[in-house]
Amino acid sequence: MRQAESDLEKANDRRDFEPRPPDSASFKDRIAHFTWPWFASTMSTGAVAVVLANTPNRFSALETIGKIFFIFDLIIFLAFTIAMLLRAYWFPRRFIASLSHPVEGLFFGSYWVSISLILNASQAYGVPSSGPWLVKALLVLFWTYCAIVLIVAIAQYYVLFQEERLKITDAVPAWIFPIYPLLVVGTMAGTMIPSQHEGAAFNMWVGAVMLQGLSWTVALMMYSMYTQRLMTSALPAPSTRPGMYVSVGPAGYTAAGLISLGNQAQSVLPPNAFNINNLPDGDIVKLIGIMAGVFIVIFAFWFFCISTVAVIAGARRMSFTLNWWAFIFPNAGLTLAAIQLGKVFSSSAINGICSALTIALVIMWLFTAVAHARAWIQGKIMWPGKDEDKDMYHSGWGKYAA
Repeated sequence: MRQAESDLEKANDRRDFEPRPPDSASFKDRIAHFTWPWFASTMSTGAVAVVLANTPNRFSALETIGKIFFIFDLIIFLAFTIAMLLRAYWFPRRFIASLSHPVEGLFFGSYWVSISLILNASQAYGVPSSGPWLVKALLVLFWTYCAIVLIVAIAQYYVLFQEERLKITDAVPAWIFPIYPLLVVGTMAGTMIPSQHEGAAFNMWVGAVMLQGLSWTVALMMYSMYTQRLMTSALPAPSTRPGMYVSVGPAGYTAAGLISLGNQAQSVLPPNAFNINNLPDGDIVKLIGIMAGVFIVIFAFWFFCISTVAVIAGARRMSFTLNWWAFIFPNAGLTLAAIQLGKVFSSSAINGICSALTIALVIMWLFTAVAHARAWIQGKIMWPGKDEDKDMYHSGWGKYAA
């Protein structure tokens, strides 16, 4: 670490100087660089568990496989949370700076999306084998989650608007991440509503529609900036191109959420809910929800195709980054939307596609997990000077960090 210390001394004299990563690093040094994008892996693991709980063409072992993913997700989420708490304890200034960092800070939302997917999977796998206590607990957790992530979205975008001056040529789908925790509220509510009593179900339905509308509207604004970047600048670097799949998620999860909430309308909405006489409110809202989902889902597929072509074009120059987890969690949203379409149209063909997409997600999860573990063992990630916080060297690296 003497070389790193010498480089940091030089960096104090030359602010444009970027020190070289050290050849060795202790556990504490590496914890300093446990960044928020690590929670993209818990997002992906939870997303696979949710997809496995909903995918059609089921067989007896499918439930067990889904529970394995769910339990593993709980374990790594707890482990990663402890690692982040250690980072906050040992390096408080660096931790606080990470929340407003123009790259790392965007992924703070991945922590909250991971929680949403855990709640979703808890409903799918836990409620059928638990008592009414879990249903009540999930109701409280749902509203607590919604309140927290709404505050996070407001605060984080305010900090970005006030403190940062991001260039449109650097626009990436990750700019959507502060609002991403709200994008999954619709699918989460659609899973929980059938177990809730009438009054709670109606309130949850209304809240989910409102928050889904907010997140989708903000995502549309971010889409426009990202598209402008693609039209006026180069594609992202090959190693970060899997992150382009993040653009699939907002449309995919919104389509899945709207269709799911639309299907719940008939049982949730009270008679004459909108004070319109002689019209079946639930039937009308169900039709609107389904049509809105059908209208949006192809938008997700369009971004999926563009991202896939870009990834294939740069595949030979790709090395692992935490962006690779975007192979899974955004595309899980598209898969959930397809699953909802299969239910609505009672289509065996769509259900077959959904099964194929589910298998592809599991395969990509295994591939990415192996690549992630390999990169960590080899010191290519979670290492001084090699992560999203590498430009924070003025605060020090590892044991020299603030």
